[in-house]
Amino acid sequence: MRRCWAVPGFEFGDLQAVPRALLVAQMADARVAEHLPLLDGAFDVDGFLQIKAQRWEEDGLGHWAIWQGDVFLGWGGFEKERDVWDFGLVLTPEAFGQGLAITRQALEFAREDARIEAVQFLLAPTRRSVKALARMGAEEVGEVRYGGQTFRRFLLDMQG
Repeated sequence: MRRCWAVPGFEFGDLQAVPRALLVAQMADARVAEHLPLLDGAFDVDGFLQIKAQRWEEDGLGHWAIWQGDVFLGWGGFEKERDVWDFGLVLTPEAFGQGLAITRQALEFAREDARIEAVQFLLAPTRRSVKALARMGAEEVGEVRYGGQTFRRFLLDMQG
């Protein structure tokens, strides 16, 4: 079951309930695509939603839609990648600048989930500023390749 929850300022809801047109518009925006090197060609919204639903089924956790009132800010959450939970966040351009606040709320959720001992952040090379990750205690631990692309890998110990 997709756990939906709200905190002051944000609501984390069911990604499947987002109007497809909002997701398509978000992913077609060049400002969003710039930081998503694995986004290649036309965005398959139905395939995307199917994959995200499958992650919830397999792992009991996944990505949420993120709202501020009636405004769709983007999507993000946790997915199991081998032995660590990966946190991803993809915001609409209008929500750029709110990533840190949203990430902090998601990490509070993660701290209450006993399954999540560490959180991984993978950043595209286009993401130059990593100061916010450092302030949260995440450490850069090298690089990883996915889909032929290189990402900077950061790890945050949730036990500390």
